[in-house]
Amino acid sequence: MWTTSRKYRFGAASSLFGSIILLTFALPLHAADVGSVRGNINDDQEQPIADATVKLKSKTSEWMQTAVSGKRGEFAFLTVPLGDYILSVNKAEFATIAQAVTVGSSSSPNARITLTAGTSLAAVTVTAQADTAILNTATPTTLVNREDIEREPGANLSNSLAMITNFVPGAYVVHDQLHVRGGHQTTWAVDGVEIPNTNIASNLGPAIDPKDIDYLEIQRGSYQADQGDRTYGVFNVVPRTGLERNNEGELIASGGSYGQTNDYLSVASHTDDLAYYVSVNGNRSGLGIETPVAQIIHDSENGYGGFGTVIYDATPDDQIRLVFSARHDNYDIPSSPGDLLNDVQRETDSFGILSWVHTLNPDASLTTSLFAHYNAANLDADPNDYPIATTDQRASTYLGGQEVLRWHEPQNDIQAGALGFSQHDTETFDILFNDGSAAPVYESSSPTGALEALYIEDTFKATTWLTLMGGVRQTHFAGGVTENATSPRIGATVLLPGADWILRGFWGKFYQAPPLTTLQGPLLQYAQASELGFLPLRGERDEEYQFGLTIPVYGWTVDVDHFRTQAKNFFDHNNIGNSNAFLPLTIDGALIAGNELTIRSPRFWSVGQAHVTYSNQVANGYGAINGGLTDFSPPAGSFALDHDQRNTANVGLDANLPQTSYASINVYYGSGFANGEGPSSHLPSHAEVNLSVGKDFGKSLSATLTVLNVADKHLLTDNSLTFGGFHYNDPRQIIGEVRYRFGY
Repeated sequence: MWTTSRKYRFGAASSLFGSIILLTFALPLHAADVGSVRGNINDDQEQPIADATVKLKSKTSEWMQTAVSGKRGEFAFLTVPLGDYILSVNKAEFATIAQAVTVGSSSSPNARITLTAGTSLAAVTVTAQADTAILNTATPTTLVNREDIEREPGANLSNSLAMITNFVPGAYVVHDQLHVRGGHQTTWAVDGVEIPNTNIASNLGPAIDPKDIDYLEIQRGSYQADQGDRTYGVFNVVPRTGLERNNEGELIASGGSYGQTNDYLSVASHTDDLAYYVSVNGNRSGLGIETPVAQIIHDSENGYGGFGTVIYDATPDDQIRLVFSARHDNYDIPSSPGDLLNDVQRETDSFGILSWVHTLNPDASLTTSLFAHYNAANLDADPNDYPIATTDQRASTYLGGQEVLRWHEPQNDIQAGALGFSQHDTETFDILFNDGSAAPVYESSSPTGALEALYIEDTFKATTWLTLMGGVRQTHFAGGVTENATSPRIGATVLLPGADWILRGFWGKFYQAPPLTTLQGPLLQYAQASELGFLPLRGERDEEYQFGLTIPVYGWTVDVDHFRTQAKNFFDHNNIGNSNAFLPLTIDGALIAGNELTIRSPRFWSVGQAHVTYSNQVANGYGAINGGLTDFSPPAGSFALDHDQRNTANVGLDANLPQTSYASINVYYGSGFANGEGPSSHLPSHAEVNLSVGKDFGKSLSATLTVLNVADKHLLTDNSLTFGGFHYNDPRQIIGEVRYRFGY
C-alpha cells in the first residue's frame, strides 16, 4: 500500500546522470517534504470512539492511507504529500462522515471528528471545517493544483508562469523575469528538496514544465527554518507520479497564432508498490520574449524537454523516490528596426533528486536526499552584429544533499535538518567591436563555491487556539567571499474563538548566498575603460516582519496580510557598456513593504473555482552599488526599483458548464512599473483579459480554445534595459488544443 507520495527530479545531461549514479552508491539517499494529518474522533456526547476506520484519500490520484483510531479516539497519518484530500471515518452504528483536508509543508491539519448515530451506508457528506480545509500557519501560502493549471488561460504552456502570477499577490513578470514581493530571487523545490541555484536574473524559463505538476505550493515570506536562503518566493512542486493512472497515456497537440505549437506526451501507471510517470514535450513560436518596440522582429523561440518520476515502496516503512528532468530552450533576442543584431539566448536546465523516506515509528520519520543540478544560460551573438557582438556563456553545476528528521510529541512538531552543496561554474565572455572602437575582449573563469546549512524548528501547540513556531538556521558560504549567517525566526497563529479566524504574526531573518560571478583580466580592463568596476559580491541579508488574518466564510477563504522586508546588499543586475552582457550587483539596501489580499473559493466547490489577488506594494532601493558591477556613483537617496509596481490585481473564474464543458477567465491589472527615464515616476497602467473554453468528448478526448490578451492591447510596460531593451507586453494570441487519453 502507498504510505506516502513525494517526488524528485533527475537531470538528462550525461555528465549529470553519471554524477547522480556515483553519488547513489557513495552516500545515503536524501528526503522530501511532506505533511501529516492527525485528529480525534468523538461521539456527540464528547466521548472518544476507538476502533473507527479512518481513510485519507487524495483528490487527484489513487493515493490512500487507512488507520484505526486508538483508545482516546486519536489517529495519525505521517508523510502525507501536499495537496487536497478527503478524510472519511466509518464505525458501525454511526453515520459515515467525510471532510475536506488540505495539507501544506508548514501546516499539519488537526481534524476534529464528531460521529452521530446512524447507518454507515447513509450518504456521505463532505464538509470543509476551518481547522482542516484552511492551512493554520504563519507562512502565507497559495496552493495550485493540476486542474487549476489545466484550466487557467495559458497556464499549461511550457514556459508559462501564469500558475504563479495569476494566483499569488505581488507576483508578476517584468523585463521577462518573474518577480515576487519586489525581488528576483526565488527557490524551486520538489517535495521540499531545493533545486540549488545562486545565479541572479540569468534564466528566462521556469524550472519545471507546468504540465508535469500535480500541486504547486507557493510560499511568500515568513518561512520556517527549513526554508529561506532565497527570500522572495518558494515554489514547492509536487510532481505527477503515476498514482493517478493505470497503464494510461496522454497526448496534447496544439497550434495557434505566430505559428506556435505546444505539444506533450506522457505515460504513467502504478502497482501496489511501484509507480512511474514519464513525459516529453516540445514547443515553438514566432513570439518569444517581450519586444523592445511594438513591431515583432527577430522574436522566435523553441524548446524541448523530458521529465520523469519513479516511486518504489521497498517495505511498509521505506520508500525510494527518483525525479529527473531535462530541458533546453532557445530564445531569439528581439530587436528594433534598423538594428544589425542576431543574438540568441540558449538555456539548458537538468536536475535529478534521489530520496529515501524511512518511517522510524508512528511519530518520527527520516528523509535523506541527494541532488544534482546543471544550469546553463548562454547569450550567443552573431559575429557580424553591429556595433558590438557580445557572447556570454555561463554554466553552473551543483552537487549535494540534505537530511531531515521529523518527530511529533503531544504538543510539538519538531524538525531538524542539514543541507549542503558544492558549486562549480564556467563562464566565458567574448566581445567583438565591429565598429572598430576597441580591441576584442575575451575572458574565461571557473570559480567554485559551497554552501552548508543546519536548522532546527519547532511548532508548539500551546492550546487549542494558540500555536507557536520558532527556529534558527545557520548558513556557511564559501566562494569569492566567505560568510556565515545566523537566521532566527519566530511566529504564532491564534485561532479566534467562535469565528475560526486565524490571526498570524512573524519575524525573521534570511540570508541569500551570492553568485560566483567575478571580473578579471581583459574583461575587467574593458569595464574600467567603460568607467565601470567590479566589487566582490556579498550575500543579501534580509529582515522581515509580517502579520495577517485568514477568514473562512462558508468554505471560502479570505486572507489579508501586511509585510515589511528590509534588505542589505540587495541583489540586482546591470549590463556592461553597450552590450547585452548582464552581471549581478548589490546595492546598499532596499525596503519593500506591502498589503495583500487573497480570496479563494471552496476547494471542493461544484460550481468551479474563483480567485482574487491584490497587492499594494512599494519597492524602493537606497544607497550606492556596493558589490558587483558598479560605476562608483556616490550614494543616492531612496529610489524606486525598476520592477516597482504599486498596485497589482488578478481576478479569475473557472466555471463548470453543462455537457462536460467549462469556461475560464482571468483579468489582470497593473498600475504601471517604475519609469526608468526622466524624473521619478511610473509608466501608465495596463490591463489584460484572458479567456479559455473547453469541453470533454467522453473520457478520452477533450478540446480547449484559449485567447490571451483578448483586447490586443500591445503596450510599453517597462523601459529597463534587459534582453534587448525596452519591453512591450505580448499581443493577442489564439491557441487551440486537443487532449487525447489512451490505454496501453
